[in-house]
Amino acid sequence: MDHKFPHLCSPIKIGNVVFRNRMLSAPTAGTDIGNDHIIGPGSIAYYNHKAQGGIASVTISEVGVHPETDDSPIYRLDDVTMGGMRSFALTANAISRHGAVPNIELTHCGQFARAYMRGSYPDQKFYGPVDGVRPDGEPVRALTKEQIGDIVAAFGKTAGLAKQAGFKMVLIHAGHGWLLNQFMSPHLNTRTDEYGGSFEGRMRLTREVLTAVREAVGPGFPIEIRISGSELMEDGYDIDYGVRIAVAVEELVDLIHVSAGSWKFGFGKTHPSMFEEHGRNVYLAAEIKKHVKKPVATLGGLNDPQQMEEIIASGKADVVEMARALVADPMLPRKIIENRPEDIVYCLRCLTCLSQRYVNQTRKCAVNPTFGYEYEGTDIIPATDLKKVLIAGGGPAGLEAAMTAAKRGHEVILCEKENEVGGILVGEQAIPFKYEMYKLAGTLKKLAEDAGAEIRLGTEVTRALVEQEAPDVLIVAAGSSPIVPPIPGVKRDNVMLVTDYYKKKAEVGQSAVILGGGMAGCELAVHLNREGKHVALVEMLPELAPDAPLRHRPLLLDELSKGVVIHTGTKGLEITAEGLAVLGSDGKERVIKADTVILAVGQRAKSDVADALEGTAPYVMRIGDCLRPATITHAVSEGYHAALDI
Repeated sequence: MDHKFPHLCSPIKIGNVVFRNRMLSAPTAGTDIGNDHIIGPGSIAYYNHKAQGGIASVTISEVGVHPETDDSPIYRLDDVTMGGMRSFALTANAISRHGAVPNIELTHCGQFARAYMRGSYPDQKFYGPVDGVRPDGEPVRALTKEQIGDIVAAFGKTAGLAKQAGFKMVLIHAGHGWLLNQFMSPHLNTRTDEYGGSFEGRMRLTREVLTAVREAVGPGFPIEIRISGSELMEDGYDIDYGVRIAVAVEELVDLIHVSAGSWKFGFGKTHPSMFEEHGRNVYLAAEIKKHVKKPVATLGGLNDPQQMEEIIASGKADVVEMARALVADPMLPRKIIENRPEDIVYCLRCLTCLSQRYVNQTRKCAVNPTFGYEYEGTDIIPATDLKKVLIAGGGPAGLEAAMTAAKRGHEVILCEKENEVGGILVGEQAIPFKYEMYKLAGTLKKLAEDAGAEIRLGTEVTRALVEQEAPDVLIVAAGSSPIVPPIPGVKRDNVMLVTDYYKKKAEVGQSAVILGGGMAGCELAVHLNREGKHVALVEMLPELAPDAPLRHRPLLLDELSKGVVIHTGTKGLEITAEGLAVLGSDGKERVIKADTVILAVGQRAKSDVADALEGTAPYVMRIGDCLRPATITHAVSEGYHAALDI
């Protein structure tokens, strides 16, 4: 078979191991994370799913090596008393039995241990290259030479245990502001002994670690090193220094994995958000590849096969790595290999997957309802008692339900009142950094139809239609409608709803005021500001975007700070020809002048539609926004599980 993406699909030899294609899984933590430092059954199932998807290598992350100076990593391989070795062996086997190479990331967080967790740690000691104080006020102690020696030995010991457990590759994390990066960074390492003072001194710890790891795993065993090509922060090192790092470690490794940033000072660069271009860090790998002979890996919001093919074909990198893209669609590599790129469910880069863990220690994905629940047996299996299923509404909830129910063998009819599926997602087509949300609707529609579902556009589900079709199951996914605030002037010609922006964007003047500081209003404000318009954002509450994912919200607020005028604690009173009259937090009334006023005060469930259809079928379910307005995450999950319950 001729591959549409021949370079991505070609094998590559790294060390003495042949990888089946040029797509590797970047390190990701598991899904059922506990305090015992072992890989739980849910996480093993998660890594197993990823290996089934055709990726060349699966890498588990955050495996600590030296708890005496850093006990923050999730996993520990050295603690065999807790069943650690067995859990790692089961994981390696789950990956390798599907033809993927099991890889393991070894790390030490150094002075930023636990910095990604919320709360204080009064009894915790933090260690780094030098004495100091972290940005959060925690004191840092300089590692002694004896401690450094212990850490070097610990890296080697843990690498040897990983090989014993069945892993066929090891990744040493020397980027993102963690310990090895801290020692390599002139900004963070001002030691004057042999572990600082010069480039060679700052590289000494990393080289000693790599030497110890090689001694533990033996020749030919692939060693991957993750570095930041540039720290991308004030006073941080640049790409020229990153090249020097790569050259200095090349002889000791088999794959140079070029990431970017210092995590604590630039999360949105290390984990590119929707506000960044896809592949925003590829240029770093491309520059480093000019100076080394060992294979180079690149990553950074990559998910488009055409872009990844071009990266390999043009010589910017030898392999591409993905993390969130494989959370969104674990089958992405197989879809590329099988020439089915149009079936890929793309990552939205909404950071839900990286947020939920810090909220309640679970993992969720906006577009993959099985993420975090792989162990529960939620795979789509054929139904034994086939039903006729009618679905009212073609938003994300209804489309996901249609696709899943059809895959199970049910007869599925989805009716959408409008002439396009997508529901609230349709409006995202006008905002470039949210376009993949709009694209999601088309992908789900195709997958549903491919599975056998019939989709009828311009068709409203009424009691008469239900009576005519006589379904066994009716799923009501009618969505929501925008709330129109009860203030004078809302029907003026200079007013539009946020959900209508995609249809009326040409009508927005050079200045705009958005009433409503939830996520929808904030993201539209960012877009209009990027277009060069004068934008004001009015929110009655004291804070903006409380509905945004935990990891997404700071990046969203940062984008707003680049020119959007913020009015929190401010109430909209009246819309006039001049703009929006408001009552400010200071108790004074004034007018915010603007050509256009955009209403983004929230959504209201179409419960009346669901109420009108109640009792029309033997079994009626309500899902998505018609139940209560929420997120894509909730809509997709409810659609999926509703179909499993039939």
